[in-house]
This record gives sequence, structure tokens and C-alpha cells, in this order.
Amino acid sequence: MTYRQIVPLPVRRHFRELAAQTSVLRLITGMWEDQGFVPSGDPNNEAGDRRTLWHEYEDNVDWVDPAHVARVLRVYETLLDGLADGVIDAARKFLERQGFDLDSDGRIKPKADSFAAAAARLPRSFGALRDPTMILDSFDRIDRALPTDPAQAIGSAKELVEATAKTVLIELGVPFEDKTAKLPALIDLAQRALLLHPQTQVPGPDGSNAVKRILGGLMSVAMGLGELRNEGWGTGHAPAAPRAGLRPRHAHLAVGAAHTWCQLILDTLADPAAPWRKHATNGLPSGSTT
Repeated sequence: MTYRQIVPLPVRRHFRELAAQTSVLRLITGMWEDQGFVPSGDPNNEAGDRRTLWHEYEDNVDWVDPAHVARVLRVYETLLDGLADGVIDAARKFLERQGFDLDSDGRIKPKADSFAAAAARLPRSFGALRDPTMILDSFDRIDRALPTDPAQAIGSAKELVEATAKTVLIELGVPFEDKTAKLPALIDLAQRALLLHPQTQVPGPDGSNAVKRILGGLMSVAMGLGELRNEGWGTGHAPAAPRAGLRPRHAHLAVGAAHTWCQLILDTLADPAAPWRKHATNGLPSGSTT
């Protein structure tokens, strides 16, 4: 399945060519390694030593990981630093067409309304997913709808929770009915699989009464997104009457709730010390309370 990548291929090609035209091998190495990257050493089809070396560093970038991409943007900024004004102006216009801004201080940032900006605001644990496509698509729709279409944002917030639950269950190999499973069942399954269900007994803070109360509340909040959508306030269920009184604040409420639940789920999935990993290692079902 195709991944939605934060930095599109035209941007990568642009800076690879720019490096080949304006830099040298020693400086290319410094730019990338200052940001913690190492070359892959794998062969590629680039022409010339500079393009080949640049591509080898690109090989070790996770292009759907916001943390990786932030470091790559710092590489691009270093490459642009000190170049002729005409080259920088051309780069600025090109980046604008691709959904990025190059500000007067030489910083490259995704535009507020671009897909790249949406993906860059995802939790870092998002990068641990093998296939984040469903989540990225939902996040993209939320970001486009939030400023002007609260009903669409509410519907997409529900879809984000659903996509996150399904993605986690797929990652963990937990079976579910993809076409018929309802949101409450998916939320319940995902939280049980990660030992985040308030009924699950685990040691440490995850098993404390306080965390259990929070988990129960968060579970109810996530399920409430489905109810809000089903009552006609979000897209996906046609309302019997116009959505009178629906305001952007209602959309922000729904989106904030969705983000909080999804971050907890993704962070727990990625946490190497999370209790669910011990149960999985012991061969027990993740939702086991024994």
C-alpha cells in the first residue's frame, strides 16, 4: 500500500539537484551528519558523485516520520544558506507551490493548510507504524475542513479515531470485522489490546485507579465522537434538518478529543516499555488480565 509522504518527490529532487550544482562532497556529508543521518551505502542510479551521495542519505530518511522530516528540512536550510539571492528566490517560489514556506530567516515550514503541515503535527510515535495511510488520510481531511466546515471536521474526527483503532489492531494482528465493526467495538478492542482498558489489571501507573478513571473517560469521549456524528452534526449521516448552531468551536472540541485519544493509542503502541509488550512476549493475549 502506498504511503503518504510529508516531503513529496519533486521537493527531494529539487534539493538533490541544487546540492549537485552548488555544493561539494565534504559539505554534503556535513549537512546530513550534523542532523544525525548516515549514508546507506546502497547503489542508486544517480549521475555524479554528489547526487549519488545525497541520495544515499535520503535512503535512510523515514519520509512519513515528522521528526525525521524536520531534520531533513534543516539540511535543506543549510544548503540554501549563503547561496545567491536569485537561487533562494527560485527555491522560495518552488517550495510555495509544493506546500512549504521559506521565511526571511531561511526557515522552511509546511504551510498551515498543507498536508505536510497536518502530518508534521502528528505525534512522533506515528513514524513507528508500518502503514499509516488511513490515519494520514483522515488527518488531511480534518486539516482542510477545520477552518470552514465544522460538520466535515467532526465527521473526519470520528474517522480518525476509527482509522487509528483499525491500524493498531492490524499492527498487533488482532482480528476484527473491517466492514461491519462499529466504532465502540473498535475502541474497546484497541484499548484492550494495548492494556489501556479500565478493566485491565496491570502493574505501575497504567493500573492505578487514577489512570483507570482517565482511561474510562477518554474511552467515553472517543465513543462520543461517533454519537455526535450519528446525531447528524458531522458528515456521514445526513441530518433531518439544517445543522443550526453548529460552530467551529464544536469542530475543535471533536478534533481535540480525537487527537488526544489517537496520541495515547499511538504512543502506547510505540512505547518499548509499555505493559502490553510484556504480555505479548509471554504469549498471552494483549487484553488478558492474568
